[in-house]
Amino acid sequence: MEQIHGHDVMQMMLQSGKGYTRAALLADIVAKFGADTRFFTCSAEDLTAEGIIDFLQAKGKFVPCETGFQTSADLMCKH
Repeated sequence: MEQIHGHDVMQMMLQSGKGYTRAALLADIVAKFGADTRFFTCSAEDLTAEGIIDFLQAKGKFVPCETGFQTSADLMCKH
C-alpha cells in the first residue's frame, strides 16, 4: 500500500488555489491519491485520508479563508 507524506496533501491544496471545506478536501485527496492510500508525517503514520485531515487540522496547518480553509507553505515543517 502506498504511503504519501502529509506535505503532498498541503502542496495539492496550495496548487489548487481554492479554499476547502472538510468534505471538499476529503474528495480531492481521494481523487488525487486514491481511497486506500495511507499518509504519514514526521510524527505519525498509517493515516487514512480523514486521519491526515484531522492531523493537519490539529497541528494548525489550516488557515481560514472566505470559502473555508487553505494552507500556507510557511506552515510546512522543513525537515
